[in-house]
Amino acid sequence: MKLVRHAAAVAVIVTGGALALAAPASASASAPTAAKSAAVAAPSEAPVAKYNGACGAGHKVIDSANMENLGTTFLTYNNTTGENCVVTVRTKAGAPVKMFARLSSKTGGTATDSGQFTTYAGPVYIEAPGECVTWEGGITTYSTKGTGHCG
Repeated sequence: MKLVRHAAAVAVIVTGGALALAAPASASASAPTAAKSAAVAAPSEAPVAKYNGACGAGHKVIDSANMENLGTTFLTYNNTTGENCVVTVRTKAGAPVKMFARLSSKTGGTATDSGQFTTYAGPVYIEAPGECVTWEGGITTYSTKGTGHCG
């Protein structure tokens, strides 16, 4: 089943690239970049799980990364407080499985929530306005493998 999903994704990306090349120059100015980003960077994919609001009021999702169809790790930011937050959300709640959410910055240190969870791991917070942060999450044996975001 995995091979079929990956093959379908590659076919969509290849087809998208071919269509972008065939389109007029004015309409395809951003299309090749978008196709390339979708093929290389998982954080630009549509989330497979819905953000659950666990980070609290004022937090807006600024990035996300999927772990196959198991779930999504979300990075949020609160403009008022300068606070970053990470939460890993399962696509479907179920029996407890190993999950984690991790967030770190140069000045804020590292915050991690790890354990056996039924629905989500986190939220974890770090204040790092204007800094680059590294964030990641995991569900069972899948991980987002450390993703950076600067802002």
